[in-house]
Amino acid sequence: QVQLAESGGGLVQTGGSLRLSCAASGPISTYAMAWFRQAPGKEREFVAAITWSGSTTNYADSVKGRFTISRDNAKNTVYLQMNSLKPEDTAVYYCGATRFLSSPAVGSSYRYWGQGTQVTVSS
Repeated sequence: QVQLAESGGGLVQTGGSLRLSCAASGPISTYAMAWFRQAPGKEREFVAAITWSGSTTNYADSVKGRFTISRDNAKNTVYLQMNSLKPEDTAVYYCGATRFLSSPAVGSSYRYWGQGTQVTVSS
C-alpha cells in the first residue's frame, strides 16, 4: 500500500504557472502515476499519466502543450508543471497510483489516491 500527498496548489492569475507535487510514502518505481482534477459540480477528469519508468506520458487534450507530468523515483515524487493557466483549470487536483495500468485516462484504473490540492486561476 502507498499513501499519496499532493502539494503546490494555490491561487494564480490567468497565464501564470504552478508546479504540483505528489509525494508517496514509499517506493513508486513500480507504479504508474496520474493526475486527475475535479471542478465544483463536475466529475473527476483525467489530466495526465506517466508510466513507471517515465518513458510514456498521456495528456488530456485540454492540457496538451501547457502541462507536463514527470517523476523522480529516487524521491518517490511525481510532478505536474502547469503553465499558461486558464480559469477553466480551476479544480482540486488529485494524484493516483497503480501497479497494473490498463487505461491511463480512466479513474478506476488507479488504486491509491491522495487528498487533493486546490488550484484556483483568477481571470
